Amino acid sequence: MQRPKHGGNLAWAAALAGCPPDTILDFSASISPLGPPNSALAAIKSQLDNLRYYPDPNYCELRLALSHFHQLSPEWILPGNGSAELLSLAGRELAQLAATVLIAPAFGDYYRALAAYDAKVLECPVSLTATALQESSPLNSVAFLSPLSEILDKGQRTNNKGLLLNNPHNPTGKLFSREAILPYLEKFALVVVDEAFMDFLPPDLEQSAIAMVQEYPNLVILRSLTKFYSLSGLRLGYAIAHPDRLHRWQSWRDPWPVNTLASAAAVAALQDKVFQAETWAWLPPTRNQLFEGLASLPELKPLNGAANFLLVESQLSVLELQQKLLKEHRIFIRDCLSFPELGDRYFRIAVLSFSDNQRLLKALSLVISHH
Repeated sequence: MQRPKHGGNLAWAAALAGCPPDTILDFSASISPLGPPNSALAAIKSQLDNLRYYPDPNYCELRLALSHFHQLSPEWILPGNGSAELLSLAGRELAQLAATVLIAPAFGDYYRALAAYDAKVLECPVSLTATALQESSPLNSVAFLSPLSEILDKGQRTNNKGLLLNNPHNPTGKLFSREAILPYLEKFALVVVDEAFMDFLPPDLEQSAIAMVQEYPNLVILRSLTKFYSLSGLRLGYAIAHPDRLHRWQSWRDPWPVNTLASAAAVAALQDKVFQAETWAWLPPTRNQLFEGLASLPELKPLNGAANFLLVESQLSVLELQQKLLKEHRIFIRDCLSFPELGDRYFRIAVLSFSDNQRLLKALSLVISHH
């Protein structure tokens, strides 16, 4: 079976470990352990009798819920079959430009979406050593990445190019401040910001660029509802952009991309203020606990991040660590081979519950000590 490029491939992990998929503790996919919210599950059950009918092709109720959530008019919002579908539509737009600038290491799906339309890619590498490996403890607030001005090539012409970046950045988990992004809205022909993990930051810390969309018609925001609310199996994301662009995207794609159950779950989850507050209260101390446990192992150097995952540098082969954790402990970590810049010396792990994190730390300690 081919090595997965994404996290969460439990069929592959189970085949390697020789056990049923549901017995594996999955740290490879960055999904919140707190969900799905009961409100979303109740909404799904309430719609089972409606499965015989087609969904509303305009998703009026879902777009209205999203518009209330973000204080935007509904025509500025386009729901999609996961942010991956919307990324493909963005890739089609970006391919019409001279080139698209990516900050590397970059999420592998960006290359897929751009390659599908033969887009030219320009990579601007970020130095992990300079930005984060010198950290010895997690910050209390927000972990910012180097300013964009230190990463992007200052000499290149940009007004005929696109910029595709994610915030928080995957795989480092670092944030760009919205002030850091703002100048590049003036310089690039199209700026696509993937904010798949932004909702893990509470309102007083998040750095979303959504507030700038109405001022900059060349800005597109991609969001996911599957990670924060643990609804990955339903596939649901949305784009926020100028209505003219979203009308064009709508004309390009298949009808009914979002199913009835996903739409109902999203409407309920967006209104679940209790679940949102619980998640914001849970994540920082739990992430810090995991960070400190990893940092206590001399062979590992975790990077402080703002999302619900941590990138970890390893002195040992990550492929070896991954195989031993699977075969001996039924624990699945995400190797970073899909990020060519990282190779076999980095892995990424989700922040799970306190007890699950402790189980991982104990297993890592045993595997490393027996190396």
